[in-house]
Amino acid sequence: MSADTPESPSRRRVMGGMAAGLVAGVAAPALAQQQGAGTAAQPRDPTTAYPRPPFPAQQQPWPGLAGKMQPKPDHGETSYRGSGRLAGRKALITGGDSGMGRAAAIAFAREGADVAINYLPDEEPDAREVVQLITSAGRRAAPIPGDIRNEAFCNQLVQDAVRQLGGLDILVNNAGRQQSHDLFTEITTEQFDWTMKTNVYAPFWITKAALPYLKPGSSIIITSSVVAYEPPENLFDYAQTKAANMIYAKVLAKQLAKRGIRVNAVAPGPVWTPLQVTGGQPADKIPTFGQNTPLGRPGQPAELASIYVQLAAADASYATGQVYGATGGRGGP
Repeated sequence: MSADTPESPSRRRVMGGMAAGLVAGVAAPALAQQQGAGTAAQPRDPTTAYPRPPFPAQQQPWPGLAGKMQPKPDHGETSYRGSGRLAGRKALITGGDSGMGRAAAIAFAREGADVAINYLPDEEPDAREVVQLITSAGRRAAPIPGDIRNEAFCNQLVQDAVRQLGGLDILVNNAGRQQSHDLFTEITTEQFDWTMKTNVYAPFWITKAALPYLKPGSSIIITSSVVAYEPPENLFDYAQTKAANMIYAKVLAKQLAKRGIRVNAVAPGPVWTPLQVTGGQPADKIPTFGQNTPLGRPGQPAELASIYVQLAAADASYATGQVYGATGGRGGP
């Protein structure tokens, strides 16, 4: 058999390589279009990538709406591009109407996951936008309003999410309450209880309810904060809960490792969300919010979306019990 006959092994290798090259050449543009370029196609100067102080003075009644903030926070609505990293996954996110929860919901959907979001009834306008963004990505959205300070509702929340999504393998305990007080003696027992129930009890209840549905390979993520490491004097109760969230991830990761379930935390620095303009910061501090970071501005929720994706994705299989910080240069993990 000569080297150039149709049946020649060398010819088959050459022709096979040409065919593969042609297929790759055709597929590459489509794949590139599908994958996009993440949250930023080109390198950007992080000091000027997003709005910087001063911001307009503003306050809203609790729980506030992202849609009424000036400037409106960026959750990745127009910038996040997925690449199928969470294809077929089922996620439940508390506080999914705004802030990091909204950014995670958008990113998860564009990475191929179906997403259930929990939020307070007063946050319905923001939540409707998130539902539209999820469905526009071709994924199933399950909006589930309700107050997670109630244990019975937390149990029902999980049941509803599992029923509507057809399962559950990503849980993001993100919802939180933050209120600024100059002195801890100003905090009433009712206010203290509100913060503790939202930030500490609810993740405990929701995780217990979700555990029977989480199979090996599932991921649990909780939103902690830089204040777990650098507690400011005006956030006495909130800082305690964020430290508890950090320990939640570290201890639960050890307990669930043998079941093949990973648990991690995200610790943001100052991020532009409704928490800040609904009493989370003193009103006179809003115009300069985030100015004291080395980057000179607050973060935007969109800048943390990829962190939640990474901690949920299968290729982060050795990451558990970790706290992932994004603080604009402040302290933290």
